[in-house]
Amino acid sequence: MAEVERETMEYDVVIVGAGPAGLSAAIRLKQLDSDLNVVVLEKGSEVGAHILSGAVLDPCGLDALLPDWRDMGSPIKTEVVADNFYMLGEAGQIRIPNFPMPPLMNNHGNYIVSMANVCRWMAEQAEALGVEIFAGMSCSALVYGDAGEVKGVVAGEFGLDADGTPGPNYEPGMELHGKYVFLSEGVRGSLAKEVIAKYDLSAGKEPQKFGLGMKEIWEVDPEKHRLGTVTHTMGWPLGSNAGGGSFIYHIENNQVYVGFVVHLNYQNPHLYPYMEFQRFKHHPMVAELLKGGKRVAYGARALSEGGYQSMPKMVAPGVALLGCSVGMVNVPRIKGNHNAMLSGKAAAEAAFAAIGTGRASDELTDYETEVRKGAIGEDLKKVRNVKPLWSRFGLVASLMAGGADMWANTLGFSLFGTLRHGKTDAAATGKAKDFAPITYPKPDGVLSFDRLTNVAFSFTNHEESQPSHLKLKDPSVPIAINLPEYGEPAQRYCPAGVYEVVTEDGKDPRFVINFQNCVHCKTCDIKDPSQNINWTTPQGGDGPNYPNM
Repeated sequence: MAEVERETMEYDVVIVGAGPAGLSAAIRLKQLDSDLNVVVLEKGSEVGAHILSGAVLDPCGLDALLPDWRDMGSPIKTEVVADNFYMLGEAGQIRIPNFPMPPLMNNHGNYIVSMANVCRWMAEQAEALGVEIFAGMSCSALVYGDAGEVKGVVAGEFGLDADGTPGPNYEPGMELHGKYVFLSEGVRGSLAKEVIAKYDLSAGKEPQKFGLGMKEIWEVDPEKHRLGTVTHTMGWPLGSNAGGGSFIYHIENNQVYVGFVVHLNYQNPHLYPYMEFQRFKHHPMVAELLKGGKRVAYGARALSEGGYQSMPKMVAPGVALLGCSVGMVNVPRIKGNHNAMLSGKAAAEAAFAAIGTGRASDELTDYETEVRKGAIGEDLKKVRNVKPLWSRFGLVASLMAGGADMWANTLGFSLFGTLRHGKTDAAATGKAKDFAPITYPKPDGVLSFDRLTNVAFSFTNHEESQPSHLKLKDPSVPIAINLPEYGEPAQRYCPAGVYEVVTEDGKDPRFVINFQNCVHCKTCDIKDPSQNINWTTPQGGDGPNYPNM
């Protein structure tokens, strides 16, 4: 395709992604200097459309950013009043008492929230301060300067035909340049992935680890609803097949968030994370809660789990990585939104100081120092060994050893130093011949549902005439390598039914990509054992339209 000419707009700071990190950065920049020109670009159809999180929110990040948030009409209303942990077996459960757990695991003072709605409210605060927010604007490419620095992004390109050439209604988009560019795309963002590779930001760090989180919103019988109750489970149905667990959060309006996380370092390629989630809902404890209720929404998202030792270098010339672009989830607490907010605040303060002295397009080293030495680093360092212990020794041993290490860390030392993660999640995938296939019960349409039915409840939509945003580096790999070696696990690890192996009478099998189903979870980019799938952004406004995830 010939070189495309685009108009250019200049800003002080360009922010990609209207999640908690990006919006916090925008708000803080305007708090520091109302004359700064700040723009936030969001690929979802509206702010919040692509936000999916548990979520129990530790308000410390919001307290630092907007201390008066409780009096500002925020949607954060439901304080945690009960905190339960269970170990599940197939037919029953054992309550794990709270008292042996380290203080950092206590949810007292935290809130059950829809992070989609929190972000919508934060966007209102940002716009009131003068931040420009453009939703439906995918950032499809980075713009580099003459010295190799990041100087901006390409946003708002529409109308490409399926072959990648401009169609009759082609719009080339614009280049938005900034003195600094903040990437707050969430987990495994396409631009952050490019920056990490280009500047070798992961050199000397452990590989990032990930989980797949799936979530449904249920309206339940008011008699069974317990506003403010938080329940987490471990054990069945995953057992020794994979690490992970569930969450059940009672939110307003007789609604319950039901979620399930599968760690993506599982070995058995026959594992079907989505069906593990559906099977979980048939546990007697869960089924009793959901009986008589109805599912009203579904979604899925990868989450970062590598923690302290997996965080890449966060800055390169002209660019900074924020929030889950770095990986700031505290795994045992299942919380990262507070750290995302704190990272946005820290990046904003570093950029403000730099711009004030006439700097631009250099490395915001003060931001990285604050993240690693400040509250975020302190939060993540205390729990850094929980995930590698779980990966090495399994659930029960990691509960004891990880708990002991967290207690020790509250006293200022670690029992294990800093453990390594080792393999990537893709490399952890075993060969199909070495594992027994897993038989899953057929969804009953009452408590459990097939993938395509559930995807309809994510309100996902993609313009079908555009190029697929799911790119195969080598189109032959799925059938020639992944199918015979691994049973082509893309058929199973995708929580939206995007990938199929289709066999027709008398014909060789074909690998089919139904990109229209994609909920932008990025699992395929992470877990494909051949690392052959590259997730890129589709045109703006496409993807899920989560109402209040």
